[in-house]
Amino acid sequence: MSGQPVSFDQHPPHGHPANTDLSTQSTDKPSTASHPPSTKPDPTETQPHPKFHGPDGKTGGAIEDATQGGLAAAPAASPAQQPGAQINGPELARLKAMLRRGLRQFPDWPEKGILFEDIMPLFASHALHSSLTRAMEMQIAHVFNTTTGEKSDVDVVVGLESRGFLFGPQLALRLGAGFVPVRKKGKLPGEVATETFKKEYGEDVFQMQSDAIQKGQKVVIVDDIIATGGSAAAAGNLVRKLGGNLLGYVFIMELDFLKGREKLDAPVHTLLTGQEKGLDLPLGQTKESAEEAAKPVKDAGGAASQQQP
Repeated sequence: MSGQPVSFDQHPPHGHPANTDLSTQSTDKPSTASHPPSTKPDPTETQPHPKFHGPDGKTGGAIEDATQGGLAAAPAASPAQQPGAQINGPELARLKAMLRRGLRQFPDWPEKGILFEDIMPLFASHALHSSLTRAMEMQIAHVFNTTTGEKSDVDVVVGLESRGFLFGPQLALRLGAGFVPVRKKGKLPGEVATETFKKEYGEDVFQMQSDAIQKGQKVVIVDDIIATGGSAAAAGNLVRKLGGNLLGYVFIMELDFLKGREKLDAPVHTLLTGQEKGLDLPLGQTKESAEEAAKPVKDAGGAASQQQP
């Protein structure tokens, strides 16, 4: 490499106005890339561009048109988050089987002739609790043609007192939605909407806070079991009173012979098939668990809680 400097014509000074001599690359002033002339102000000192910066000037704001200026467009959502995306059938079937084995039944409780479905073991086990939340999330995405995860179209999950409180909030978090409770009369402060419904013996009253649901919000009502349907119907009436758009109901299980879904004027969906009156089953089994019992199962009962979702 020659030790002679190149001519001024061959190698003019760097772009700074103070560079009037031959370039030495050690004493040159910084170029106009960092010290622009007054006719071309420094772009880093101008106001943030509304398309690419938030109000505080930071990057990462909403991009109005990523196809202009050579910017790459945002990646499309994955198939699992597209509305109407096909739910993984084998995964949902596996989750349902695990939940079914985790249930307990108590015959003749709280009175003779009733087979009580106990869902509490689903919450005593971390694996079963996770499986329940995931299965409910997938069921909602499938039946209401929305997405799984926080990009779902569900705005509010409404849970009925009191078992709907056990899984409603977690489900709302997974769906990117808010959670609103329906409570018995006198439990909520402030202005409330009220709905009276008939029970087998007498009447009961449900209430929701009047500002809990905004007009037009998409709502899904959840509870553990649908029996006669009176309490669920009352919750649906409250949602509509407040201006909500009721997408439908989702239950863990249904007591089919009580025909409670006939009282509901929105779609009804259940994770597990429930009991049918007159079905000759061993004590402690539902129709679905009896069908499952005919299949070879390695892990049953309490062993289901050891499986990972």
